[in-house]
Amino acid sequence: MAELNIPVEKHPLEPFLPQGAKVLMLGSFPPAKKRWSMEFFYPNWINDMWRIIGHVFFDDRLHFVGTGKSFDKERIIEFCSENGIALYDTACEVRRLKDNASDKFLEVVKATDLSALLEKIQECQAIVTTGQKATDVICEIFGCSEPPVGGWTECHNGIRFWRMPSSSRAYPLPLEKKAEHYRKMFETEGMI
Repeated sequence: MAELNIPVEKHPLEPFLPQGAKVLMLGSFPPAKKRWSMEFFYPNWINDMWRIIGHVFFDDRLHFVGTGKSFDKERIIEFCSENGIALYDTACEVRRLKDNASDKFLEVVKATDLSALLEKIQECQAIVTTGQKATDVICEIFGCSEPPVGGWTECHNGIRFWRMPSSSRAYPLPLEKKAEHYRKMFETEGMI
């Protein structure tokens, strides 16, 4: 249990739930704001999520890179809206036990009400977790088994639950190999 003097952080972003979303991608919780390169999901410049997505859909890992060390938020929002990709995190309140972005040092104080999120995107056919902490929370909330990395299992109301490799550079897999897992998931979901 964390020290009570460690402050509780509330999620700084609203869920991104475009109309007709087919996939809900869930991380654990955003990094501290000082690590952000934009005001959107996966904002850390050294997180490879938007490079992976660029590689999968455009064969260009730099497709979503903006000017300087930042991502092009408007291009990302437009892409996710057009392709039915919803984004949020499995925790809406956390304690950060160390001053870094590692899931290992996040204590989930309050999990996101995922059933309420799914009510808002009723065409959603898959939940995709992008890290171990998010995977653990899904398994706990819905009582489903953990899929292997790059694979899926069935959970909540027949929705497919995919476990992707983390987009963090701390996860020991080259970007191209991570992209292969994401490509397989998006192909299976009929999005490529």
